Amino acid sequence: MCGRFTLNQSAAALAQIFHVEPVLDLAAEYNIAPTQMVATVLENPESQKREFKQLYWGLIPSWAKDAGMGAKLINARAETVAEKPSFRSAFKHRRCLVLADGFYEWQRQQGKKQPFYFRLQDGQPFGFAGLWEKWRTPDNEEIISCTILTTAANELLQPIHERMPVILEPEDYDLWLDSQVQTPQTLQQLLRPYPAPAMTAYPVSTLVNNSRHNSAECIIPLSEKNAPTNQLN
Repeated sequence: MCGRFTLNQSAAALAQIFHVEPVLDLAAEYNIAPTQMVATVLENPESQKREFKQLYWGLIPSWAKDAGMGAKLINARAETVAEKPSFRSAFKHRRCLVLADGFYEWQRQQGKKQPFYFRLQDGQPFGFAGLWEKWRTPDNEEIISCTILTTAANELLQPIHERMPVILEPEDYDLWLDSQVQTPQTLQQLLRPYPAPAMTAYPVSTLVNNSRHNSAECIIPLSEKNAPTNQLN
């Protein structure tokens, strides 16, 4: 699954990399958790152009009776997303990029859960494959929410967790965001594990276990002597 991630990039960098303007000047986030607002890029249904939006993390289907359902739908499995009632309409019509520059997973060690931080080797931001949905409260307030797709773990993540978020290649962003593309087979081919050699990982402090901790200390390696590598020790 994907339960925590980071985004510490300037608005200018995000605008350039994801080809969208304007981008809000976001505060650095080192411990983004479910039910918080997250930075996304989606296709505007009317203009069919890329648009930057902040969405609620935890997809609330249009037919949900209350917003609480979103907390249970922070992730969607790539293998079944086309069939699941909660996701199939969004998978066909409403896809987005959830912007990030790293994420966390936990490994059980001697009865405790040790967090590891994963990012790209070059440190660049990337887009998780996401879905978005609109839902209205009983007071007719509109909430736009999203979920992050997951797939089988690559070789780097396998010792830590069996799943990983789907990180899309930049050349696949247009296809993923194009609402005119609705064939599941075409979309499913994008939902593959990201190449392990292009990523790095290292253990970090358990500070990240508490979502109230949101500082650069969350991503500092446990031992500064051990530089990040693409192999877990």
